[in-house]
Amino acid sequence: MSRIETAPEVFDDFDRFLEHIAQFDVGSAPERIAEIVDAIQILAKNPLMGRPVRGGMRELVIGRGSRGYVALYRYVEQLDTVFLLAVRTQRESGYKRGR
Repeated sequence: MSRIETAPEVFDDFDRFLEHIAQFDVGSAPERIAEIVDAIQILAKNPLMGRPVRGGMRELVIGRGSRGYVALYRYVEQLDTVFLLAVRTQRESGYKRGR
């Protein structure tokens, strides 16, 4: 089973989601964050599951529509480690911090 390492900036992404959810659907916050975390945990068993993108990174599509997210990560086979780099909503055009 692969190890999953989370970049500190990912927690800023979660804060951004929680601020938005607090304005529009406060009751769904725990469920939505749990959905993201559960999906990311799947990468421990299937690190190549996400679609390939530039620079050797991959994207994992989580959910859909207004409840959809995309996780950007890199899998380093030699370390058997998934490095989670960023998470965004599917409706955002790109990742924060220029990733």
